[in-house]
Amino acid sequence: MIENIHGHDIHGVGIDPKTRCAHYPTGLDIIAIKFRCCGHWFPCFECHTETARHQARVWPRNERNTKAILCGACGRQLSITEYFESSSACPSCGAQFNPGCQNHYHLYFEL
Repeated sequence: MIENIHGHDIHGVGIDPKTRCAHYPTGLDIIAIKFRCCGHWFPCFECHTETARHQARVWPRNERNTKAILCGACGRQLSITEYFESSSACPSCGAQFNPGCQNHYHLYFEL
């Protein structure tokens, strides 16, 4: 499934208008991540695994200035560094992000 949200095609399973998916549907799960391997936006690693036909690759440390996080509330693109420094809230609209996502950083980013 692909949904156009804030002008971006978001790939995944059961996506809603704030980028939540079937795997992470809570009120705080409102980011999409651009995957380095394909340049497509997905709400989560599981959505990528289920819908992409290739293995995911993590963003290396030297590419942390890349705009790879999309706020599902307002559509702002954050760099990986901005996301890490955001204290789990969008710097533009203040929408809260799920702080538990930190437990999955290793799936998306070189640590």
